[in-house]
Amino acid sequence: MFNVKILGCGSALPTSHHLPSAQVVEVRGKLLLLDCGEGVQLQLRHQHLNLMRIGHVFITHAHGDHCFGLPGLISTFSLLGRKTPLHVFAPATLQPFFDCIIDSFCVGMQYEVTFTPVDPERCEVVCETSSFRVSSLPLRHRVPCCGYLIEEQPSLPHIRPEMIAEYDIPHWAINNIKAGADWTAANGEVISHERLTRPAEPPCRYAYCTDTMPNPDLPAWIEGVDLLYHEATYAEADASKATLVGHSTATQAAEIARAAYVRRLLIGHFSARYDDETPLLHEAQAIFPATELADEGLEVTLRV
Repeated sequence: MFNVKILGCGSALPTSHHLPSAQVVEVRGKLLLLDCGEGVQLQLRHQHLNLMRIGHVFITHAHGDHCFGLPGLISTFSLLGRKTPLHVFAPATLQPFFDCIIDSFCVGMQYEVTFTPVDPERCEVVCETSSFRVSSLPLRHRVPCCGYLIEEQPSLPHIRPEMIAEYDIPHWAINNIKAGADWTAANGEVISHERLTRPAEPPCRYAYCTDTMPNPDLPAWIEGVDLLYHEATYAEADASKATLVGHSTATQAAEIARAAYVRRLLIGHFSARYDDETPLLHEAQAIFPATELADEGLEVTLRV
């Protein structure tokens, strides 16, 4: 399974209909938290997500609407008796805030919290497990900021069921064949791995890009992703305001999606000045039709 759950898609000022930035990405049973704005714990509860399954937190930058939920989350993990480590990734500018959390509220915890600084000027792998790989994406904001590209690890090929029956392949040999081995039949015939298998589905890829002005380098790093979340804080009519504060318009987000040949675009990080984001949706769809609005509680499934 690979899906994205929106916990918060507003900007710095919380409103009655949007909370600050936070998302959960589920990859093969692992939960990754992207940003951790205020209210993240309540949203996790409302969406019936098990907090204790979160093993990795990725923060984009040191602005409060992206990290003020982190102290409470770390403390709650301790109250719940967490034993497994929690890994936090963020630009180095967030290190003093993180150290303050640990020194002030987390003395004597029974689990380890690690902080890994991310270079916001480089596109590089920052975390890799057997299930997923996460890379940093340099963004253009008022402070050092990076997005993240989350990718499934490639799967092994699928063995063809008809080949198992035709050549009486035992269960113990199946994983070896998937890993690249040929099979020798009872009559001595060698059946190649390529004939016995079919390719696995391509790995799912998701790009999370907020907060940022349009970055002309971004399309090359995220080309062809299954889903792009790109901030669209303002409408094009407010483009001068967007530039002043280091954000993007819905039009600019759609132009990035089109240039990167992504499959789907999800826009969010909406300014509190808009009571209705439908005009932003229409603005983006005029350039990139496969655009959707983010909303709290929205779940986008990339693979079942």
